Amino acid sequence: MFARLSFALVCFLLVMACGTAGNDNGAQDTTSARPSGTATENNETIKNILFFGNSLTAGLGLESQDEAFPGIIQQRIDSLGLPYRVINAGLSGETSAGGNERIDWLLNEKIDIFVLELGANDGLRGIPTAETQRNLQHIIDKVKAKYPRCKLVLAGMMVPPSMGGDYGRAFSAIFPTLAEKNNMAFVPFLLEGVAGEATLNQDDGIHPTKEGHKIMAENVWAVLEPYLTINP
Repeated sequence: MFARLSFALVCFLLVMACGTAGNDNGAQDTTSARPSGTATENNETIKNILFFGNSLTAGLGLESQDEAFPGIIQQRIDSLGLPYRVINAGLSGETSAGGNERIDWLLNEKIDIFVLELGANDGLRGIPTAETQRNLQHIIDKVKAKYPRCKLVLAGMMVPPSMGGDYGRAFSAIFPTLAEKNNMAFVPFLLEGVAGEATLNQDDGIHPTKEGHKIMAENVWAVLEPYLTINP
């Protein structure tokens, strides 16, 4: 299966690494961390879910953030009448170092659940895995320090074989290691069922379509749902 995904992952990671908010064709500037969906904001019982990531979270190439997987999750939440509001803080081209610099001001608003989706751009650039892991841990530490009761979710990613077997194994190990260390719910591979599937990716063959994002939403929902339905 990995061989099947290799070409798609190479292309996907190349565009993610080159893209930055403001110069990607069709990129969405999400630095304002706009809420998704229609959760009632004046209800004091509403809790916030912060999705923090790169172009996957931002929904690069889609018509609106509502079509990206965090927006689809908001729609599911609304349909179930659960008291949560999704905040999409995806930024195209984001690295773990950039995320570590950006996270602080996003925490000015109380966060009850934090979903971390970063690292793929580090992998393509060959950034030492220890550095990527350290940056991601710093992000997690900042969230935990500001909101000790915040529930944490981590999305895993892979790098293509062209990065070398040793590097690939070390990179893949970052995510389960962090998840275990920090007691985070873990999505092993966010693009499971989407990467390498032509009908689920946009014309560039790289970024998921609306249908692809629906599958990604299911991948995340499988580990997120217990956090929402147990003592919401």
